Amino acid sequence: MVHVRALEPDVPGHMSPLDPETRQWLESAGFAIGNDALWREALTHGSTGEQRDYDRLEFLGDRVLGLTIADWLYDTSENAEGKLAQRLNALVSKTACAQIAARLGASQHIRMGKQAREDGAQNSENVLGDIMESLLGASFLESGFDATRDLIRAFWKDTFEGSAGRRKHPKSALQEWAAGNQRRPPEYRVTETSGPDHNRSYTVEVSVHKVGAVEATASGKQDAETEAARLFMERYG
Repeated sequence: MVHVRALEPDVPGHMSPLDPETRQWLESAGFAIGNDALWREALTHGSTGEQRDYDRLEFLGDRVLGLTIADWLYDTSENAEGKLAQRLNALVSKTACAQIAARLGASQHIRMGKQAREDGAQNSENVLGDIMESLLGASFLESGFDATRDLIRAFWKDTFEGSAGRRKHPKSALQEWAAGNQRRPPEYRVTETSGPDHNRSYTVEVSVHKVGAVEATASGKQDAETEAARLFMERYG
């Protein structure tokens, strides 16, 4: 049965206690709950119109997650920076976060406005990904880095040991990186061609808005795009 919390405005200066079913769910997932207001904030979507929602905690949790995964990769792999970055970007992407939030059953406990819930926002990848990061931010404030790192390792174990970010085509890796970092999709354009028809070279530029651009040259357009994507990930990923 789907749990839907009826939302009532909080009385100024007073924060209602955490819903008992939500508390039970959080604790069963492994979170230590002390400050009710913190966890209500972590589960509150902007559509409620409340003064505090999960945005700030999501910002914090994103950094805690990134550091944890980077440390984990460094500790368990001898890969070079480019491959480490490729795996990191896949493991901390919005898609990965949303999948783990869905696996935990987070959508049933998100506090949001009636219209947003009727529109299905509680099951969207963006909202679930944000909620996962906001819960990690709340855990960091409540229990510290070590406890949160251990939770992340437990939550991400199957994903970490799976295929996410392994042997991914450079263009796919760049596309995933852009999506995971809430950037516009990468754009490719041929900036120069040279040589006779039977031995033509193509120079391709790939750019991501407000990040940067990289060029690469190869004997085929597709090869040039692939090389440009690879170089872009090495430089900016």
